[in-house]
Amino acid sequence: MKLLVLGGTKFLGRHLVEAALARGDEVTLFNRGQHNPEIFPEVEKLRGDRDGGLDALRGRRWDAVVDTSGYVPRVVRASAELLAGSVGLYVFVSSVSVYPEFSRPTDEGSPTATLEDESVEEVTGETYGALKALCERAAEGAMPGRVLAARAGLIVGPYDPTVRFSYWTARGARGGEVLAPAPPRRQVQFIDARDLSGWLLRMAESGGAGVFNANGPDYTLTMGRFLEECRAASGSDARLTWVGEKFLTEMGVGAWGELPLWIPETDETHRHFLRVNCSRAIAAGLTFRPLAETIRDTLAWQAAGAPAASKDGVPVPDVTLKPERERELLDAWHEAETSKAAALSDGPGGDRV
Repeated sequence: MKLLVLGGTKFLGRHLVEAALARGDEVTLFNRGQHNPEIFPEVEKLRGDRDGGLDALRGRRWDAVVDTSGYVPRVVRASAELLAGSVGLYVFVSSVSVYPEFSRPTDEGSPTATLEDESVEEVTGETYGALKALCERAAEGAMPGRVLAARAGLIVGPYDPTVRFSYWTARGARGGEVLAPAPPRRQVQFIDARDLSGWLLRMAESGGAGVFNANGPDYTLTMGRFLEECRAASGSDARLTWVGEKFLTEMGVGAWGELPLWIPETDETHRHFLRVNCSRAIAAGLTFRPLAETIRDTLAWQAAGAPAASKDGVPVPDVTLKPERERELLDAWHEAETSKAAALSDGPGGDRV
């Protein structure tokens, strides 16, 4: 397969190119050459800018294009319109964030986010999902019936520029008492970038268009099992202390950021954010490697000197729990639990000493 990748040198795109080359695909990269320009020396590299600098793409043909770097509808529309006569399928990496709220189970037919002013192009936490939804619409408008919109969840694994997954792998490896957000049965979802990449390539080869929620795994993964696997993969002496949601909220612990993968049950808007229905993608061939493999490979990448979290190459503050803050919270939790137990024993019918 002749494949064009818009981006291709950072996280998901890098895994995608590695997988395509392993399959024997002929790959062309189009990007500005600002991130890891030295990798993939055997691959054709076209330089340009998606915002007004697409000339290098003119007069060429590929079987499919994978867009891993589209965030602004106007920019995605320009790429899709220029490539409409040059590729068979436009694979757009979208996000489950296109759904405005998760108060109930979500599937591909659920309403998507909107912007009152669709000319807005600043990507923020508030506009990201709606802009991704508009990008999907822009691509489909340029290439009707020839767009695969993959609404990915949290993408994880080596090269991850965030710490939303790798916080837990590193924390498990550090060992000792670990603050874990109760209850252990809470469901979590994420997808290894390599699993997503392999599926996107298979879909591109078969011409599989449509909208798909692409997250995993294909079973109900709990926070308890995930953290136990992190401990087991590292072989550390980590001990999980399950801390109640009410306590964490009262102590001002930041959901998702300070404590990754934690979304309080009291957060009605995001209650089902990590429970998205992905059965359509699974039926279309999305498969998942063992969780232990993702954890081990992430740990190996971290041990080799994983770079600090970044966005567009710019370091971002690591807001996850620091050891001293975690220790303070655990001490306060144990004190509260001891006080509660003492109060119960001193209550009516309790033993007094």
